[in-house]
Amino acid sequence: MSEIAIEVAGPEQLPRIVEMFNKIFRPLRTLESFERRFQGRQNPLRLIARQGEEPVGFFLGFELKPDTYFAWFYGVESQVRRMGIGAQLIEVAQKWAAEKGYATIRLECYNQQRPMLHLAIELGYDIVGIRWDASRSANLVIFEKTLKS
Repeated sequence: MSEIAIEVAGPEQLPRIVEMFNKIFRPLRTLESFERRFQGRQNPLRLIARQGEEPVGFFLGFELKPDTYFAWFYGVESQVRRMGIGAQLIEVAQKWAAEKGYATIRLECYNQQRPMLHLAIELGYDIVGIRWDASRSANLVIFEKTLKS
């Protein structure tokens, strides 16, 4: 197993992140849909996990409200799952958010994504709610964690 490096990515790397997203998730999304979602958002964060030179995972987030950071999308390519990359991405994002002064970080996960549900609990997140996603006809579990700066 080679070393995993997590780096903060600039907006110019968003197309590569969208490409990874579309390898991992359905329905497919366009670069324009990601750019629209980031418009007007405070403190956007883009992280890329690399194994050697190859991008294998990502994290996208932004300010939800002045004291809460939102982990919007995060994913790890299937061939490198269960190697701790997802946990590393989220831990780097948590540290970044705490350094920026956020008190809380929030993430959402579909109820069917059991490995992510377990990871959130392992990382100390609390379940604070559930919301219905009509576009996917599925429940999202809402998690939050208090950050220490």
